[in-house]
Amino acid sequence: MKSEKLGINLITRYPLLVTFFILSTVYCLQSTDVYALDAKREVLDNGLTLLIVERHSLPIVMVTVGIKAGSLIEPEEKAGLASLTAGLLTSGTKKRTAPQISEETDFVGASLSGSGGDDFITVDLAVLKKDLNLGFDLLSDIILNPSYPEDELNKKRERIKGSLKAQEEDPSFVASREFKKAVFGTHPYGRLVMGSPETLDKIKREDLVNFHSEFYIPNNAVMSVVGDITSKEVKKLLRQYFPEWRSKKMKASAPEKPKGIKERKTITIDKELTQANIILGHTGVSRDNPDYYAVTIMNYILGGGGFESHLMQNIREEKGLAYDIHSFFDANKYGGDFEVGLQTKNESANTAIEEILKEVEKMRSTHVSDAELSDAKSFLTGSFPMRIETGKRIANFLIAVEYYGLGMDYIDKYPIYINSVTKDDVLKAAKKYLDPENFTLVVVADQKKTNLKYK
Repeated sequence: MKSEKLGINLITRYPLLVTFFILSTVYCLQSTDVYALDAKREVLDNGLTLLIVERHSLPIVMVTVGIKAGSLIEPEEKAGLASLTAGLLTSGTKKRTAPQISEETDFVGASLSGSGGDDFITVDLAVLKKDLNLGFDLLSDIILNPSYPEDELNKKRERIKGSLKAQEEDPSFVASREFKKAVFGTHPYGRLVMGSPETLDKIKREDLVNFHSEFYIPNNAVMSVVGDITSKEVKKLLRQYFPEWRSKKMKASAPEKPKGIKERKTITIDKELTQANIILGHTGVSRDNPDYYAVTIMNYILGGGGFESHLMQNIREEKGLAYDIHSFFDANKYGGDFEVGLQTKNESANTAIEEILKEVEKMRSTHVSDAELSDAKSFLTGSFPMRIETGKRIANFLIAVEYYGLGMDYIDKYPIYINSVTKDDVLKAAKKYLDPENFTLVVVADQKKTNLKYK
C-alpha cells in the first residue's frame, strides 16, 4: 500500500515527468529511415559547429554538445580531471544550486547531464518542445557558468573512489584496466577516464575551473539538435541563451598516437576464482584508418559476429570452453586496440588461449568464404540504421561523425564502404592488423590452477 501511494504521489506531483516518459518511450520505439536523415551543418560566427535534424513527429527535442575536452588532454598526474569537469556541470552554477537544477529539470520532465570520455565529453539535454526556453536556459547555464562547489567536488571524488574500490572485486574490470595500461602505456588511452584514487586526490577546484575556462569554448565544440524544431528556432535560442559564448585560442596541441607493441607481454593476477578472465590483444587502428571497413568485416567474421564467428564456433560450440567469447577493434581518434575476451575454467585457460591464436593465424592465412563475406556485409549494413533509430542516438551519432571527420554524407556512403570490401581486403587486413606473436595477454585467475604456459 505504501508503494502504491508513493506511485500516486509521484504521478500527481510530476505529471509532466510521466508525460515526457511516455512520449520518450514512443519516440525511442519509432524507427528512422537511415537514408532520409537530412542533417544541416553550419559553423557559426563564434566557431561553434551546429548540426540540426528536424523530426516533427513528436514534440521532443534532443540536444547533445560535444566538446574536445576529454581525458586525452588532461595532465597524467591529474587523471580524472576531464571527467570530473564534465560530470560536475550540473552540481551548481553562479545562479543555481545543484538541487535547483535538479528540481527545475524534473518539474518539466526534462533530463540534463554531462559525462566524460577519452576523445571528447558530452552534455545532453532532452526536453519537450514547449519547455525549450527553460531547457536552453539550463543548458547554457551549466556550460557557461558552472561554479564547481568544493563540497560537490569532494562528494563526487569520494563516490568515484568508492566505485573504483568496489570494482577491484570485478575480475573483468581488473583485466580490462591492466590490458589498456599494458597496450597504451603512458598514453591517455592507457588509463581510466575516471582516474585513480591517487590522481583524484591531487585535483583541486581550481583545476576544474581552469580546465573549463580553457576548453569549454564554442570553437572547440559541436552541438547537434534533433527533434521538433527548425534551424531558425535553434539559432534564436542560441542568440538568446548563449550570447556570451565567444571563441578564443587554445594552448593545447593534439596528443601523439600511441606506439604499437612489438613484443609479447603476459600479465597474471592471482585471485581465488573458478573462472579465468582472459584478454588477449594488441594495438589496433584509429578511426580515420582507410582500412577501417575491411578491419570491421574481418573482425565480424573472427569474433564480432556472435554465434557465427570463428571464435564462437571453435571455443564455445566445438570445444565447450566458454559460454561467450568476443573480439573487437576499439578505434578512437588517435589510435585503438584489438581485444579478444572470454571467461573459462582455470584449467582450460591454456587450451582457450591456444585456440584463440589458432583462429587468429587462420584469419591471416586463409581467405574467408563468399558466404561469410556476404553475411558480414548484410549484417553490418542491415543493422546500421539501428544506430540512429532514435533522436538521442541521432544526436550522439552526429557528434561522432563531426568529430571523426566522416562527412555529412557518411550515412549514404557507409553501405558503399562496407560492400566494396573484398575477400582480398579482408585477408590483407588480417595480415596487417592481427599479430599472433606480439600481443598482450592478461589473465586474472587462480594461477596455480591455470598453470599458465604463455609467459
